[in-house]
Amino acid sequence: MRKINGFNKGVNFGGWLSQCNYEKEHLDTFITEKDFEIAASWGVDHVRVPFDYNILENKDGTYNNDGFAYLDMAIEASKKNGLNVILDLHKTAGFSFDYYGEDESGFFDSKEYQERFYRLWEELARRFGSMTSNVAFELLNEVTDAEFIDTWNSIVRECISRIRKIAPDILILVGSYHNNSADTVQFLDEPFDKNVIYNMHCYEPLKFTHQGAYWTTAIIPEERIPFEESVTSPEYFEQLFSTAIAKAEEYGSSLYCGEYGCIDVVSPEDTIKWYKAINSVFEKHGIGRAAWNYKAMDFGLSDERLNNVHNELIKLL
Repeated sequence: MRKINGFNKGVNFGGWLSQCNYEKEHLDTFITEKDFEIAASWGVDHVRVPFDYNILENKDGTYNNDGFAYLDMAIEASKKNGLNVILDLHKTAGFSFDYYGEDESGFFDSKEYQERFYRLWEELARRFGSMTSNVAFELLNEVTDAEFIDTWNSIVRECISRIRKIAPDILILVGSYHNNSADTVQFLDEPFDKNVIYNMHCYEPLKFTHQGAYWTTAIIPEERIPFEESVTSPEYFEQLFSTAIAKAEEYGSSLYCGEYGCIDVVSPEDTIKWYKAINSVFEKHGIGRAAWNYKAMDFGLSDERLNNVHNELIKLL
């Protein structure tokens, strides 16, 4: 399986340009140039920057240069600190992975929404597509339902074909359904070209990494599960990733894990154990990745609660 140069070890800047209140004060202060410097000091080689379509688009579909300025800043601050950037479209018109917090629907049935999606990526390609040594594109965060996969494969091919007319060589990441689940990578089509990468996310076992989560009905908030009872080991992740690894190997492609991490309810000691197990499999197979999340969002790697294990933890990203 091909290793992804420059996108091996990263961290997410979630909650900045996505899953936020969109107020200017927040956008100007949640992440600043100093945070890119701090991330670089952790030894990562890139940051993943989730952003929502409404940061960049006005209600009439025109583009907002003030919104694009945040992506400009992210790229410039990254370059200044020796980092690369993945630009991740976290929400598009008509679709969000977040059923509970977002009122977006209809994308997979609407040619109008899909055309809007293509046009946005064409605009991103015009602005950033020449930055092939520093920037990668992630088409859409966490497709949800299995019923979307055939339409999604078709949308991916059309979108990439349009991007390629503007940015022929930039890296593009594509994930599958069930929120980029590793075991659904196998249902993605063959990569459009050699610069398309298979993408997955991993928060397994969910009852361990999301214990106490208040935003999903899949978890009993009061239930706690220690690491030793979560059946989490390198062998567990080997099996979990096996079909995704096989898919990437079949096509001589690469595999990337755009999100993984433990909620702040998990003890620092158990957090370290989980990161050790999953990191060993990432390293063995050359899987690029970005931990969730740099700060806040219930998964903050900068949290004071992790101070005693922070130096060990960042070595395991």
